[in-house]
Amino acid sequence: MSGKTSLDDLRIDRSGDADRSRSWLWILLLLPVAAIGGLVVWLMKPPGKVVVVSVAQEISLDGGQTVLNASGYVTARTKATVSSKVTAKVLEVLIEEGMRVDKGQVLARLDASNVETSLRLSEAEFRAAKTARNETEALLAEATLRLDRTRALVAEAVVSQAELDAVQAEFGSLEARLGRQREEESVAESRVAVWAQQLADTVIRAPFSGIVTTKDAQPGEMISPVSAGGGFTRTGIGTVVDMDSLEIEVDVNESYINRVRANQKVEAALDAYPDWKIPCHVIAIVPTADRDRATVRVRIGFEALDPRILPDMGVKVAFRDDEPEQMGRSVVVVPREAVRQDGGTDVVFVVTGDRAERRAVRLNVSEGDGAQIVAGLVGGEQVVVQGPSDLADGDAVEVESP
Repeated sequence: MSGKTSLDDLRIDRSGDADRSRSWLWILLLLPVAAIGGLVVWLMKPPGKVVVVSVAQEISLDGGQTVLNASGYVTARTKATVSSKVTAKVLEVLIEEGMRVDKGQVLARLDASNVETSLRLSEAEFRAAKTARNETEALLAEATLRLDRTRALVAEAVVSQAELDAVQAEFGSLEARLGRQREEESVAESRVAVWAQQLADTVIRAPFSGIVTTKDAQPGEMISPVSAGGGFTRTGIGTVVDMDSLEIEVDVNESYINRVRANQKVEAALDAYPDWKIPCHVIAIVPTADRDRATVRVRIGFEALDPRILPDMGVKVAFRDDEPEQMGRSVVVVPREAVRQDGGTDVVFVVTGDRAERRAVRLNVSEGDGAQIVAGLVGGEQVVVQGPSDLADGDAVEVESP
């Protein structure tokens, strides 16, 4: 009995190996099932919305902050399209674009032949009126002497009163004639002055010193102070601009006009030279609003003029706030397209993992292509700059390279 027991003890038990083999078999059978199930779950999972993101940047406002951006144009406070006071044919044009002219300089001459003829006629009439007046003055002097003698003779009873009355009547008539002729002489003199002025008006002069920006007429054309002739008559010789009077005009939405004040510092950038920052200041806020556009016009002056600044150039301006309490603050800058409007609230979507998180933010100002955010976002976070319009909080997203 003990020998049998010893032999049983020495026999190898194979039952455990069979159980382990069966376990591995089940695992091998379940792996494809799990893989297929995972694939089905992955295929049935709704795809994430494709978005493009940008990293929010934190900056310091040590140099002051921009409180408002606007766009406008360079304008000249002193600018004139020089025309004539009379309708006449242009004989000579003495200007070209880009020419500098001084005040009173001759710009053009008009045909003055008819005016000169009328002037000579009026001068002749004036001379005739003056001659007639001189003749009447001589006759009146003679009548004065005759009247004095007749009065003396009447006093001596040499001549009758009737003769004295006749002499007095002649004296009064000559006196009245002289008064009328003096008036006629004055009228003739005024007529000479009128025609002389019209002759002077045929020479067109610069009203102020400046630069000629346009040349609008040529010799042989008709020019008139008003539009006439069905479009064949010019209304100006050219345009003169005082380049020392250049400034910027912008229209500010009336909702933000409280951010603008007189003498406020402004940084301007011409569309033609976007990297050139031009120091400026607010000259005045025009005290009226445009009812249709809900804007208020603001005049901005250059700190220093430059030949590159030309009238009617497009310009973008940034109104700066350099108050001491604003210095040292930090803001987060994101692309302007990252900020959306949702029910009147400024919001951005932040990508966390594979989900979009809606954040309400407080916007300070948009500057160029960026927006300054003072609350609701920190630097380094990824914000959605391009994505579907129906993007909502918690949506799955897939980040795509821009």
